[in-house]
Amino acid sequence: MNLLNVENISKSFGERVLFEGLSFSIHQHQKVALVARNGTGKTTILNILAGSDQPDSGQVIWRKGLNVAFVEQNPILDLNLTIEESIFADTHQVLETIQRYHKALENPEDDLEYQKAFDAMDRHQAWDFETQYKQILFKLELQDLNQKVKHLSGGQRRRLALAHALISKPDLIILDEPTNHLDLHMIEWLEDFLLHAKLTVFMVTHDRYFLERVCDVIIELDEGKLYSYKGNYSYFLDQKAIREELQAIELQKTKQLFKKELEWMRRQPKARTGKSKARIDDFKDIKARASQRRQSHEIQLEINMERLGSKIIELHKISKRYDDLVLLDRFDYVFQKGERLGLIGKNGSGKSTFLNIISEALKPDSGKVVIGETVKFGYYTQDGLDINPGQKVIDVIREYGDYIPLKKGRQISAQQLLERFLFDRNQQYDYVEKLSGGEQKRLYLCTVLIQNPNVLILDEPTNDLDIITLNILESFLMDFPGVVIVVSHDRYFMDKIIDHLFVFRGNGIIEDFPGNYSDFREFEDQRSRNMESETDKPKASWKKDKKKLSYHEQQELNDLDIKIPKLEKRKKEIEKQFHEGGLTSVEITELSDELGEIITELELAEMRWLELQEKNEA
Repeated sequence: MNLLNVENISKSFGERVLFEGLSFSIHQHQKVALVARNGTGKTTILNILAGSDQPDSGQVIWRKGLNVAFVEQNPILDLNLTIEESIFADTHQVLETIQRYHKALENPEDDLEYQKAFDAMDRHQAWDFETQYKQILFKLELQDLNQKVKHLSGGQRRRLALAHALISKPDLIILDEPTNHLDLHMIEWLEDFLLHAKLTVFMVTHDRYFLERVCDVIIELDEGKLYSYKGNYSYFLDQKAIREELQAIELQKTKQLFKKELEWMRRQPKARTGKSKARIDDFKDIKARASQRRQSHEIQLEINMERLGSKIIELHKISKRYDDLVLLDRFDYVFQKGERLGLIGKNGSGKSTFLNIISEALKPDSGKVVIGETVKFGYYTQDGLDINPGQKVIDVIREYGDYIPLKKGRQISAQQLLERFLFDRNQQYDYVEKLSGGEQKRLYLCTVLIQNPNVLILDEPTNDLDIITLNILESFLMDFPGVVIVVSHDRYFMDKIIDHLFVFRGNGIIEDFPGNYSDFREFEDQRSRNMESETDKPKASWKKDKKKLSYHEQQELNDLDIKIPKLEKRKKEIEKQFHEGGLTSVEITELSDELGEIITELELAEMRWLELQEKNEA
C-alpha cells in the first residue's frame, strides 16, 4: 500500500539550490533510508515529508488520514510535563484508555468507572501495550517516569521523542539521525525493534551497520539526482559501484563524440541547412554532458605530524567520583606509540570524564597524570564549533594560519585546504551559520586536524557526518602515525579504526579488551552462551517447571488486591446498618439481597486470589 508520493519537489535558499525535480514514493512496512552528502538537503526533505516545511515547487501527496511521527534533531517538548505525562500527551486511543485505567485505580470507590476502564483495557488490548511502553522507556534509560522534561539532558529529550514515536505506532515514522545520543546497547535494541516491528520508517542516518540490518530500500541523492536501491547497505554499495562505472564509460563515450562534433562545428560553412542546425542544437547538449564532472574528489589529509617521544600519557592510580557515582577507581595505564583505543560503555559510565582527565581539561580526585613533553593534543569534542555571528568559513581556518604545513616540506593555503575538505570557493565566503549541521562538524574536524596533533582524542566524531566524509576520515586515521583515542557509537567506524577497547562497566570498573567492537560482541555473546550451558540441570529443570503468572494473571491479581478490600468494606457497612436497626422491611430485603451477593462475590474473589497467589509463590 502506497503511503505517500513525492512529485518533482524543489527547494532553494537564496541563490543556493538544494535540489530540484525530486520524485519518489514510500510504501507500507518499508524501511527506507535517504543517503546524501552533508548540505545537499537531507533534513529539508525530512521536514517537507513531515509537513513542517514546504517545497518551492512540486508536491507531496499523503494518503488520506496518514498519521506521521517525526523525530527530529531538536525535538519540541513540553518542559513542564513528566516523562510519563509526555507519553500520555497524545490523542492515541490506547494511550487514553491506559490513562483512564490508571485514574480509575486512584479512585477505587468508583466501581462503575473502574469497570468501564477495565473493560476498555480488554477491548483495546491495552494490557500488552502498557507493558511495551514501559519496556521501551526502560531500554532507552528513561525509567524515572515522574522526572520533569525540563530536567532532562538534550540526549534524554531526543530519546523521549523517539520513545513517544515508537509507542504511538504511527503509519509512518520519520527519523533524523536516530542513533545519535544512543549508546551501543540502545542502538542494537533499536535495530531489533525496527527490524521486527510492522512499521513504515523513513530515515536519515550515517550508521552503516544500522543501514545494513534495518533498511530494505536506500534512496541516494547524488549530484542532484535520486537513485533508488531495493536492498540493504551492502547491496547499495555494489549497485552504486556498477552505476558509477557505467556512468564513467558513458562519459568517456560522450567526450569522444564531443571531440568529433567539435571538429565538425569548426568546419561548418556560414550557410547552414535545417539539418545542420539540428546537429548544432544536439552539439550543445553533447557539450553539456561532456563537461559534467563528478564531485567525488577526496579530502587529502597529508598533515605533517610533529614527532612523538617515548613518553606519551601515563595514568597512575587515577580516581574520580561525583557524590556516590564512582567513574574511575585507582586506574593505571601507560599509552604506547601507534595505539588505537576505543572507549565503550553506557551513557554516564565515565567515558567523557576519562577523555577530559587525560587531556588535562579535568583534574582527578586522586592519582597522577603524566603527559610527555612532545605530546600535542587534537581534541574533537561533542560541543562542536563555537560560532561567532558574521564569521565566514575562511575566517575560521585563518585563525590557525594562512598556510598549513604538509609532508616533505610542502604547504598549502587555507583556501586550498578548505577545497580539500569539500568547501568550494563560494562556500568559503559563506557565513558559518548558513552551513548545515554536518558541514559545521566537517569544518570543526578540519580545525582539529590542521593543528598537527600527534595524539587525537575524538569524542563522538561521527555524529552528523555524512558517509562520504566518514570514509575519508577513516582513511586518514588508518594512516595516522600517532595515538588515536575514540569514543563512538558507530560500530563500523570503531571496527575499522581501533585495535583494543576500554569497556566501562560502571562503578569504576574498566576492562581492557584486545580487539574491535565486533570481536567484543562475539566474545560477550559466547560468554553468555557458556554461562547458560554451565547452569546445573536440576536448577534448569526447576526453572522450566516453575509456573509463573502471565501478564494478564498478574494484572488480575493486582485488581483483586483492590477489589477484595472494597467488598469487605461494603459488607461491614451493611452489617453495621443491621445492628443499628431502624430499617424498613423494604430496606431490610434490599440490603439482605445485596449482602448475599457481596458474600458470594467475596468468596469467589478470595478463592481466585489464593489460587493466583499460590501459583505465583510456587
